[in-house]
Amino acid sequence: MTDALADVAKLPGAAGAVDDARKAVDRLLGHRILRRRSAEVSTESALRGARASAVLDGAAVTLDELRTSDSPSDPVVQGSLRVSAELGTLTETWRNAPRQALARLHVLAAADAVDSADLGRPRSADGAAQDVLGLGDPPSPSEVAARLDALSGLLTSPTKAPALVVAAIVHGELLTLRPFGWGDGLVARAAQRLTLVSRGLDPKSLVAPEVGHLELEDEYGPALRDYASGSSEGVARWIAHCSSAVAAAARDSQAICEAFMRG
Repeated sequence: MTDALADVAKLPGAAGAVDDARKAVDRLLGHRILRRRSAEVSTESALRGARASAVLDGAAVTLDELRTSDSPSDPVVQGSLRVSAELGTLTETWRNAPRQALARLHVLAAADAVDSADLGRPRSADGAAQDVLGLGDPPSPSEVAARLDALSGLLTSPTKAPALVVAAIVHGELLTLRPFGWGDGLVARAAQRLTLVSRGLDPKSLVAPEVGHLELEDEYGPALRDYASGSSEGVARWIAHCSSAVAAAARDSQAICEAFMRG
């Protein structure tokens, strides 16, 4: 039985970045403040991740605004906050029924932006798709369906690939496919984080990869376009970018821990 994800993990240029990111997460998980305040770090990380994901999808919002506003008006911000709030409840569903989890993520992300009949449903042939990252025309609905089925099969099959590699492929596929047409970035970044949690790299959801992607925003679109090209080199560059984003996010969460230590 082949292990396609494990083969991807062996691509030149991917392994070193993956190892660096894993070490950064491990350093974070060893911080002594987490023995008694991990829930608070996770909550702060979730807020920062929601804000970063919304900004990556074009919203203009600060952390202070999120802390002081009970009901932000921007539907992107609202969707990102809903996704972040419910992410922890979807871990088991993501492990066992990823298509179901993706549908739920889209319902959360797009509830204020699309017709209720379209929530959680892949776009139709005449459905438009946002192109925040400049990818060009999206794949056809039939290609989307086939690749979502393939991705679901990979996620529910055994693999020796590191969680970071699996998460990068999930993120890259979903952003490339833009399966729903609206809110796909919010869904893809949430799915990346879910993968890291469900596969044990970050079981308490302390790391917000969205924060890392925003820190490396200038590289985000080009790296995704490399992935979408389908070349081995392009996929490896995307995995390296995602790994660098996770490492940056782990350092951000380390800073949260240090702030808590200082009181």
